[in-house]
Amino acid sequence: MYADGETNLFYILFVMGSLGKIFGKVALMAIAALWAACSEDSVSEPSDADVVLSSAGADVVLSSAGASFVAESSSSSQTPNSSETFAEPGALAIATTVAQDTLELFNFGGVPLDFAADSFLTKFDYGDIVTLMIDGYDTLDVPVTASFNDVTVGEFFLYASGGTNNVMLELSYGQAAEAFGITRGAKFPINAAVQLKEKSGYLAYWAMSENILMSGDPEMYPGLSIEEFANFRMVKTRGMGEGVLYRSSSPVDPALARNTYADSLSKVAGVATFVNLANSEEGAASFTGFAESYYATQNVVYLELQPSFANTSFKEGLVQGFRYIADHDGPYLVHCTYGMDRTGFTIAVLEALMGATASEIKDDYAQTHKNFYLYSKDGYSPLTAEHLDLYKKIIAKNLQAAYNLVDVDISDFENADLAAATEKYLLAIGMQKSEIAALKKRLSAP
Repeated sequence: MYADGETNLFYILFVMGSLGKIFGKVALMAIAALWAACSEDSVSEPSDADVVLSSAGADVVLSSAGASFVAESSSSSQTPNSSETFAEPGALAIATTVAQDTLELFNFGGVPLDFAADSFLTKFDYGDIVTLMIDGYDTLDVPVTASFNDVTVGEFFLYASGGTNNVMLELSYGQAAEAFGITRGAKFPINAAVQLKEKSGYLAYWAMSENILMSGDPEMYPGLSIEEFANFRMVKTRGMGEGVLYRSSSPVDPALARNTYADSLSKVAGVATFVNLANSEEGAASFTGFAESYYATQNVVYLELQPSFANTSFKEGLVQGFRYIADHDGPYLVHCTYGMDRTGFTIAVLEALMGATASEIKDDYAQTHKNFYLYSKDGYSPLTAEHLDLYKKIIAKNLQAAYNLVDVDISDFENADLAAATEKYLLAIGMQKSEIAALKKRLSAP
């Protein structure tokens, strides 16, 4: 979330987006009144905290407490004026609306902004991180990209493709409109604002993602144990019972050439209950060797989820899986295909619930990437510390976005009370207090 001054500036942007190019005396009075209403203190003389409006052309310069940026309405085709700056404390911003494209919103799930991509790309660049605020719905920091493949799994992003396309809020593997709560009953226009958060802030992820590969041959990973190759491990974070919860790549899907290892290790660990995030029961049964596996003899809940952590379908599946754990004996194993994205998010939620620290959660998430990926630029080698630090940031970002959309704030991830926040999150997505207590009891008992 944002400080009062930043929030007030955004709401003024919404007003400007509605007014368009012409700012008459009445409009200026309305904006001044809005600012006064939003401020805790009112003063009779101008000060550094006042909003300064300049209606020259289509651009409006806003200034508050030393910070300034240019807001340009979506109808303008003018180039940025000399007031634009990417340097802090000022930041570029635009005011627009959500386009009333019901096919895109409610069938495909994207959120189109009434702002042409070509014009947008004269203001922002690919790789910038921007703050998107949709009036009455939510606020998120998202990267600007040209491809759906440019972002991490389950991440929100602004898709800006040149030509005739408008800028679009998208959700990797999911539906952004549904995640934001924009339904068929929405009232238009819906005002929106985009503000520069970090210039080129996403380029580090793209650079780190280059020259990364994965192999199905264990000999390519001489530094890994067979458990690590199968991404199989006990969850040992704070508050978790010894030998209670495990995670791994799929013990049944042969696509990654790790399933037989994960299945055998599950048997050795005595896993009694599996949470399969990736497959239907029929899909799992169709895998070669399934009938002969240890897995086929144990309790399994099949959830068949896409890695869209902010969407209702994933949240409902998460609740179903956690209820299954609470109703069955352990030890438990959670997996998807890699045991990376869906499993990584699910395990992080359980770790947070049980009292794990932010560092423990991030370290466990990064371990999976260390188990799978090799860096190939100068010959095959393990991921660097810089790579792992990047993956640690990803799980924090995914949790922050998912929790934020149900009004649970963990923006200060390192210092947040993650256990209390996770209880609020689980209540918000449909669990009952008694179910959460039963889940915690299962996971804490050795």
